[in-house]
Amino acid sequence: MSTPPEPVIPAGATAVAERPAAVAHEVTPWVTIVWDDPVNLMSYVTHVFVTYFRFEQAKAERLMLQVHHEGRAAVAFGTREEMEQHVNALHGYGLWATLERSQ
Repeated sequence: MSTPPEPVIPAGATAVAERPAAVAHEVTPWVTIVWDDPVNLMSYVTHVFVTYFRFEQAKAERLMLQVHHEGRAAVAFGTREEMEQHVNALHGYGLWATLERSQ
């Protein structure tokens, strides 16, 4: 296999380094989902949201009710690494949580 030739830059022109399309990555945020479960009390889920995420009481209660009535709620958005940390922390509190790409 031969090496591709070096590009020829005309005299007086400047070269601009570009990222190959294969290297550019998508900047799609990820989301942490908390799922309803038959174990944890609603007051405990609210407590976790206030304690871990430092949500205001009203926001924590709204998200807890969404989990309770709809079966799930998105509680955080960000990079995959951040959402993995949130999921692991929520598992530590005994909550059912997953991450997925935001749409």
